[in-house]
Amino acid sequence: MELYEYERLDDLKRDGLFIIQDTRGFCFGTDAVLLADFASVSKNDTVLDFCTGSGIIPLLIYAKCKTAKISGIEIINDVAAMAKRSVEYNKIGCIDILQGDLKDAAKIFGYEKFDLVTCNPPYEKVGSGAESPKDVKAAARHEIFCTLDDVIKNAFDVLKYGGKLCMVHRANRLTDVFYTMRKYSIEPKRLRLIAPAEGKEPNLFLVEGAKGGGPFMKIMPTLYVYGKDGEYSGEILRIYERGKQEQ
Repeated sequence: MELYEYERLDDLKRDGLFIIQDTRGFCFGTDAVLLADFASVSKNDTVLDFCTGSGIIPLLIYAKCKTAKISGIEIINDVAAMAKRSVEYNKIGCIDILQGDLKDAAKIFGYEKFDLVTCNPPYEKVGSGAESPKDVKAAARHEIFCTLDDVIKNAFDVLKYGGKLCMVHRANRLTDVFYTMRKYSIEPKRLRLIAPAEGKEPNLFLVEGAKGGGPFMKIMPTLYVYGKDGEYSGEILRIYERGKQEQ
């Protein structure tokens, strides 16, 4: 398969998997790796990734659990097509990438069909420095095509009762996420704050909510991305290594 001049093929170091990325656009970061590690996936689970972008979350979840049936939905046509090409390059039959609007997810996939929904959503509200809606980077960072409310409402629609929603988001949106989850009867069950290093304020968080779940939440230890030496922390390295071993 040939790449366009603006694309590159990156080795995920997961069972020989590769991903195509657009160097002009928004390439995946550590937050995607952490979300895929955080999400609990069981044998034969049905998984849907909102805002799938390059398809990184479906690929990493596949590396964890090859018996899961995984779908990804992406609104930008060129980005969805690139994600499909990554799946085809890796010859994976259990990942299906669709171009579409997550607000139509229940119409596309059906109501209450999934055990797990994952999402690495746009972090910023429109109006906080958003660029042109045609800019892929702007769409990845700002709620141009979908809001937090859209993500959680539509996750509720497609999740089975007891199904899980796993998200990564900015720490300053924690209250918004909890409020919106409860608004749509998705109860926060696990929370993990992510900080750049010890002594630094958390800037991200991982959260898992259960559709129809009871009011009890486990708060996990803070995850530090970098150690005192400025290199990746031991736990971050273990997460990357765990991804290699869970094959």
